[in-house]
Amino acid sequence: MQLRHIANRAQETPVASGHSSPLPLTSLSSLPAAPPPAPAPIPPLSGPDPRLILPSIGEVVYEWDIGTDRLTWGPNLFETFGEVAQGEFGMGYAYGERVSRESVATRYGAVMQSAETDAGQGVPFQVVYGLTRPRELGPGPVVWVEDTGRWFAGDDGRPAHAHGVVRIVTERHEAERKLALGAQIDPLTGVLNRAQLAEQLARFLAASERSRKPFAALLVAVENLFALNRTYGYDAGDDVIAGLARRLRENIRACDAIGRYAGNKFAILLENCGTEEMQAASQRLIDTVGLTAFETSAGPIPAMIRVGGVIGPREGRDPQVLFQHAEEALDVARQGAGKRFVAYTASLAREDARLRALQVADSIVSALTERRVELAFQPIVHARSGAIAFHEALLRVRLPDGTAASPGALLPVAEKAGLVCLLDQRVMELALERLVAEPELRVSVNCALHTVLDPEWPDRLAAAVAANPGVADRLIVEITETAMIEDFDTTRALIAACKRLGVKVAMDDFGAGHTSFRNLRDLAFDIVKIDGAFIRNIATSEDDRFFVRTLIDLASHLSLKVVAEWVEDEATARILREWGVEYLQGAHFGSAAARPAGAALR
Repeated sequence: MQLRHIANRAQETPVASGHSSPLPLTSLSSLPAAPPPAPAPIPPLSGPDPRLILPSIGEVVYEWDIGTDRLTWGPNLFETFGEVAQGEFGMGYAYGERVSRESVATRYGAVMQSAETDAGQGVPFQVVYGLTRPRELGPGPVVWVEDTGRWFAGDDGRPAHAHGVVRIVTERHEAERKLALGAQIDPLTGVLNRAQLAEQLARFLAASERSRKPFAALLVAVENLFALNRTYGYDAGDDVIAGLARRLRENIRACDAIGRYAGNKFAILLENCGTEEMQAASQRLIDTVGLTAFETSAGPIPAMIRVGGVIGPREGRDPQVLFQHAEEALDVARQGAGKRFVAYTASLAREDARLRALQVADSIVSALTERRVELAFQPIVHARSGAIAFHEALLRVRLPDGTAASPGALLPVAEKAGLVCLLDQRVMELALERLVAEPELRVSVNCALHTVLDPEWPDRLAAAVAANPGVADRLIVEITETAMIEDFDTTRALIAACKRLGVKVAMDDFGAGHTSFRNLRDLAFDIVKIDGAFIRNIATSEDDRFFVRTLIDLASHLSLKVVAEWVEDEATARILREWGVEYLQGAHFGSAAARPAGAALR
């Protein structure tokens, strides 16, 4: 078979200058002589002898005649590869049999399965794979090599010849493997990290779909880790977590998977596992963990675990859904002195909602006790001038980690738990403090239904106003329309009490209820705030425009000032100005902030 000119030059000419003799090749089996090259031979170059350099850096050159499958190696083959090069090494098929199963690529694949086309200069390739020694020598370490070369096509366009250099990269490969492994493994525990855990769960789901066999996903949590850390120190707590990972890993099957889910939580995936098997496996893990204390830097520490489990894909065909359900089961298992293992069921979600409500209630109490209830102020502007008229004081609850909790998630729970009155009281205290500190400020404060219906609230408001002289005429109390409908007489008494104190009163969410004209007239509000749900679409909805215009006309007839909420663009603001609305509130004029924007005007 005819060889390319480049290949012939490689045999005739030294790689570098210094010695005029060419580099001989050692053939382990006869190779037919190649035809002489067409171009004139290139004069030898002077320079270092590659026969001395290549062995020192662990590199060997080779040629591969693909037609005959013959491999011809440089003279330093055995010196470089040692016992790996023993046995048959001169045929491509024999060489391929020595490639380790750990390899993800081979020279044969890089050349014979290449999608590239040789345009006359050859096609470069580079692959990394492992080589093993002959089977008769028994198992031994894998030698990892980097194979860099170029293949050349024959007349049919398919690879006909290749040459290159193979160099040992075992140390580099091991370092890269450890680095890649580090990206998959949790450094403290040596088990999979959360990202790899999610990938494993996706594989379990795919395999289960094919086999029609269920699997289990468990979430395991160390009980009272906070107390352990506080009593023994965080280093000892880490020792417990690492010890738990080892103990769990030792007590699951090779086909199962374990990873660190978060903090003191581990996830375990059990292959081919139904409900009964999941319960038995979980109880075994609970018993095993509790049997022996963990050795730590602070001495032996006993620890227990709680487990929540879910069966896939029956209870979810998405990794996120399955983990969420496992968390719900674990949350139930961690409550009080109940069962240490809980399996997820559809009815458990209702129980979990109840438990989460209890947790929210606890966080509200903690926020009140630790003075993490704060205010944010949203400006309400004069529609004509755009100047700030007053601010609405909005509740904000700061969590222990510094983030803010959503009022939408807190207030419904606070109302059901009977805590909303305490929140309203704290908001009023903070608002009055700010009014005292900033004499030009005007503020409106929301009062929930339970607060309005509390018969003692007017007396508390009177005492607070008396303790802060000069604030009453700059304070506005907002009462929802639904509160008025709930108990008309109590609401009327509250409004009258505010009037006696010099405090103005606004009806919030005007239009959301069913207030009659007579009731609206008899209650003597100072301001009505039109529900933003009707405001935000008036530029595009004819029905909303008609309804809002009717509300404005009604308020105007009763000499009530109107605030339009949720004004988010200038087109909406322009319509409201034309209709005679006095005040505008919404993102278009400013979001809620910890400090009031600008100076409030009367």
